[in-house]
Amino acid sequence: MSAFYSELENEGLLHIEGPDTLQFLQGQTTCDTRKLSATQAMPGAYCNPQGRMVCDFLLAQVGDEHVVLRMRKDILDTAAGVLGKYIAFSKAELEAGREDWAVFACWGEDSTMELSSLLGLLPSEQYEAMIIDGCAVVCTDAELPSYELYVDLSRRPELPDTLPMGMDEAEESDFRALQLRQGIARVESATTGEFLPQLFNYDLTDHVSFTKGCYTGQEIVARLHYRGKPKQRAYLLELQGSQALPAGSKLFTPGQEKSTGIVLNSAVEGDITLCLAAVSANGIAGGLRLEDDGAELTPLELPYSLPA
Repeated sequence: MSAFYSELENEGLLHIEGPDTLQFLQGQTTCDTRKLSATQAMPGAYCNPQGRMVCDFLLAQVGDEHVVLRMRKDILDTAAGVLGKYIAFSKAELEAGREDWAVFACWGEDSTMELSSLLGLLPSEQYEAMIIDGCAVVCTDAELPSYELYVDLSRRPELPDTLPMGMDEAEESDFRALQLRQGIARVESATTGEFLPQLFNYDLTDHVSFTKGCYTGQEIVARLHYRGKPKQRAYLLELQGSQALPAGSKLFTPGQEKSTGIVLNSAVEGDITLCLAAVSANGIAGGLRLEDDGAELTPLELPYSLPA
């Protein structure tokens, strides 16, 4: 059997409820919330006025006039604090850190069969979504496949105990490795407020709409898209051995004094470490190493093409 599940304890949900919810998010975030529905989730980001990302998220509807933004738990309070300054002018309320909701992931070749036996019909295309009796299910990878579940424990308290009946429990880092291989970079506490979306390849992964109109930081993001070229791009890299590569760690190219890359996210996968790093073209051409022990990182293929 190839079906796994994990509670994503390092992910959190930012809840926004009210009749102005989508209108509020439309003016603040990089994604076009007019396309959000009970059957369609979407990735996006929130930027500061300088175009630097405060957080990334996966936005999903979980009820009438009720959405959640799934993001790293270590930036949940930061994002809530910044967005909370502006939501006071809207008919919507924001709440972070609710303990009556939990985030799970399910993946593997047999995960669709096992999960559908518990929940029924499932979404089948990337970012397609369904609300199934107190549980929002988002397909995050149609080919593997993989899913994220946002569970209202007040309505589905039994669900965490039923997942093990058809699937094997795995580590959260295993799911993070899947995200890395998808080329989906994530904002963490070490990188919040530091990077434009293009350095995370968000202009290539549907996190940014260039046709939706204005949002916070939009002018800076659009100017780079239409008139410039990012100095760095996110590359998937492999390091032999299992070791921590904290977000924000610098990478170096032999013969160059300044760093040519910075780690965005990493995860151990068996006896290797995967990471997504924002790297300059010179860094990729000249090779990348860690500062402390000189271990070399090898570039891997991304599932999408980077612009020349």
